[in-house]
Amino acid sequence: MKNLEMSKTSKYTNYLAVVFVLCFISNVLGGSVSTLISVYLPVVIKDLQGDIAPNQLNNISGVINAFFIFGWAIGGFTWGVISDRIGRRKALVYSIAGYGVFTILTGLMTSWEGLVLCRVMSGFGVGGEMVVATTFISEIWPKKNNAVMLGILSIAFPIGIFAAGAINVVLPDWHQGFLIGLIPLLMAVLGLFIIKESEEWLLQKQKASVFALNNVFAQENRKEVIIGSLLFGSMLIGLWAIFSWMPTWIQSLMVYDAPKERGLSMMFLGMGGLAGGFLSGWLVKLIGLRKSMLSCFTVCTVMSFVLFKTNSTVTNIVYVEIVIMALFFGASQGVLSSYIPQLFPTAIRATATGFCFNVGRLFTGSAVLFIGVLVTGLGGYGNAIFLFSLVFVLGLLVTLFVVKDDKSSTNLK
Repeated sequence: MKNLEMSKTSKYTNYLAVVFVLCFISNVLGGSVSTLISVYLPVVIKDLQGDIAPNQLNNISGVINAFFIFGWAIGGFTWGVISDRIGRRKALVYSIAGYGVFTILTGLMTSWEGLVLCRVMSGFGVGGEMVVATTFISEIWPKKNNAVMLGILSIAFPIGIFAAGAINVVLPDWHQGFLIGLIPLLMAVLGLFIIKESEEWLLQKQKASVFALNNVFAQENRKEVIIGSLLFGSMLIGLWAIFSWMPTWIQSLMVYDAPKERGLSMMFLGMGGLAGGFLSGWLVKLIGLRKSMLSCFTVCTVMSFVLFKTNSTVTNIVYVEIVIMALFFGASQGVLSSYIPQLFPTAIRATATGFCFNVGRLFTGSAVLFIGVLVTGLGGYGNAIFLFSLVFVLGLLVTLFVVKDDKSSTNLK
């Protein structure tokens, strides 16, 4: 009997590992798909619209990235609703297949309108996959190491961003590059045979088979939805501003073209973020969720002031400050991915999590359309980044005065 139990435990452990790897790789590919158009954009525009002025290129870049973000935000919420209705397994597989198909179609487009539509639908799938994968892992993984695994999962997307550059090197033809969509498509087919439904979702389905969307915003859940949206949205907006404008801010401090300094800033930003995300689960285990969130928001708030308001030239200390800040906003992604899903009952968990994860993207998507106006109106890139990063203060205040101690906040409803 003991050997039989050990065998079952071993099989289940192996199953969890396979599912986690599938979710991790699908997140990596989501990161690549999200960034691939930026890597190929100059040649894509030349092929579809001919030679254009540099300022027009910037405008087109803003538009296409904004549409992708809007698709992502809508997809994150919509697939959350779908997941709560039909289950985690089907929603995960279908969302992966969705962004795979539209990534392939992007490379086949011969018109600008078709390409923009494919980018919207690719974002729709990526946004859904990210929400459903996080919700799924949070439900099936043993609570003891739940935060650790969600922290590791959070670094998959930035790895995919790095991988997009490698894809460009290996496949310089953009039509071929977007064939990377074949990989998530094949993974989705594989997932149909490997992935089992979340037992927690199945149990909830037996108790109540009717899902009502208005339950997400019902009085008993409204406070948690607002808290989750403010926490994730404040960190998301700050991260978007820093990642988007860091190289240009670095260049604004130089009196000559500085490709090395720009590159180093992004390398340190990326490496710090990856390390922070990877370590976030252990941070939660060490000091708890609430203290982890307080640490992340506090350090990001302080370091954004130090970095963007006290430096007038680029020195080695700038890179140190970038790494410190990146460590903690990288950690925040894992910490918040662990905290937010558990705020909600199983019946609405994916829908509510999708809303919290993506409502802030509607703001960032709109801001992308008006980057030039924003920077001019705010007095340069340094001031623009700092003012946007003040949203970290909002997250800090919510954590300080609203989020409860771990003993009362970490129990699933």
